[in-house]
Amino acid sequence: MNRVYSVSDINNYIKQLVSRDLILSDVSIRGEISNFKHHYTGHMYFTIKDENSLLKCVMFKSQAIALRFAPENGMKVIVSGYISVFERDGQYQLYASNMQPDGVGALHVAFEQLKEKLQQEGLFDLEKKKSIPLLPGSIGIVTSSTGAVIRDIINVTYRRNSKMKLVLYPVAVQGPQAAGQISEAIKRLNEHNKVDVIIVARGGGSLEELWAFNEEIVARSIYASNIPVISAVGHETDFTISDFVSDMRAPTPSAAAELAVPDIEVLLYKLESYNMRMKNSLVKKVTALQNQLQKINSRPSFTQPYDRVNQQRQAIDNLVKNLVRENQAIIKDKKSQFGILAGKLDALSPLKIMERGYGVVKNSQGHVVNSVKQVNAGDKLEILINDGLAECDVTSVREGKIYE
Repeated sequence: MNRVYSVSDINNYIKQLVSRDLILSDVSIRGEISNFKHHYTGHMYFTIKDENSLLKCVMFKSQAIALRFAPENGMKVIVSGYISVFERDGQYQLYASNMQPDGVGALHVAFEQLKEKLQQEGLFDLEKKKSIPLLPGSIGIVTSSTGAVIRDIINVTYRRNSKMKLVLYPVAVQGPQAAGQISEAIKRLNEHNKVDVIIVARGGGSLEELWAFNEEIVARSIYASNIPVISAVGHETDFTISDFVSDMRAPTPSAAAELAVPDIEVLLYKLESYNMRMKNSLVKKVTALQNQLQKINSRPSFTQPYDRVNQQRQAIDNLVKNLVRENQAIIKDKKSQFGILAGKLDALSPLKIMERGYGVVKNSQGHVVNSVKQVNAGDKLEILINDGLAECDVTSVREGKIYE
């Protein structure tokens, strides 16, 4: 009877066989990433596959943090490592120590990924760019203290303005420590707030040599800077993340100095030109105002200032005359109407009636008697006539009409 093995024995045996294989102990495999999972511990679990097969992979945190790009599903990659068996599951898998994008370099992929990420966050938005001051008093320079870059910036700056104050913050511009130093320099210059513009500069180089200016920590420091930042990294054809996030990109460090420092001779020439234009404009303005003043002075209101007053006075006199004449006509008419009405009133006066022979009869109480029923024989009456008073005794009273 054959020997009976446990599952663990077999899995361990197969693992030993695999581990002794020279090919499987150091292998690079091309494939497409699928089922990618970046575990919270930092480990990466994924599968690479081709048209016919697939292979499980794991990359532990210690290797994963060294990747320049972020793996994702569908990405074509070349994964290097060794094949071994995970005994618990009886499953072989690739233990990855390195991974590179297939077809393009890892730095290129990392560049594009970071560029897209920061762009989506709005770090490249034009409306957030700060203006470069027209007349800065001092300029901070973040670059290497040695090399041609700082000399070019100094030469260009002092050729354009010998009074300009330059503050150099020396940093490494390539290598692992470069990004941290550049970021720290930008922060320090902002804390001291002694410069008006910051130039972040480096000469030309390969993508790897310029990589510090593609690091996220540098990009975020530039974006957070309250002082405007000019990025001048590499040559005109080189583009870095710093160029996109900075407030202004200069094609070269020398161009950055030209953008930051105005040429004092040009400024003086412009000032003289503006001064001349201002004088000419002022002379034209004064001449125009003088002509306008002359026209105003020649107006009748200034040459004969009382003419209008006299005309108005004459107009008022005419109005007064018309008013008096109309009032007199009205008064005359009213007097005529009053005479007519007075005549009518006088004709109705009791005195006039009494002049025609009529009288007023009153009894002894002084009441007017207008009926024989108010009189009895023996009563005493007074008769008021036009020219006096007659006292009468009533001898008889007859009712009825006294005239036909």
